[in-house]
Amino acid sequence: MRERKTKGIDFSGMITVEMAYIVPAVLSVFFLIVMGIFYYHDKEVISSCAYEAAAVGSTKTREKEKVTAETVNAIFEERVRGKCILFGRVYGNAQVDEERIVVKAFAAKGKMRVSVAETAGITEPEEKIRRYRRLMQ
Repeated sequence: MRERKTKGIDFSGMITVEMAYIVPAVLSVFFLIVMGIFYYHDKEVISSCAYEAAAVGSTKTREKEKVTAETVNAIFEERVRGKCILFGRVYGNAQVDEERIVVKAFAAKGKMRVSVAETAGITEPEEKIRRYRRLMQ
């Protein structure tokens, strides 16, 4: 067995033992960072799909079409389908009121869970503009 001495310190197997503790810790931290990146990426993708579904439902309501919760759920499912996300299945639940549309989305993969809620108001800017123009005349 060959020993290497530098300035009176014996390095016969000390580095190997230290690396046996350091490498798993570094790899665990790296794995947690990668999983955190996936989590926040997926959360933003699901959140944007939920907001887009709520905004499309709001626009359709403003165009005098009858929008139901099933319609908004279908829009959400269409938006989320085909996205590159870690979570396998995403569930959406929409609520349609007279003033707003709320889309709540849930996803789970193992112990990781994501829950987002996005709201879009049902506005009628045309009515406000017409009232303003009548007052100005």
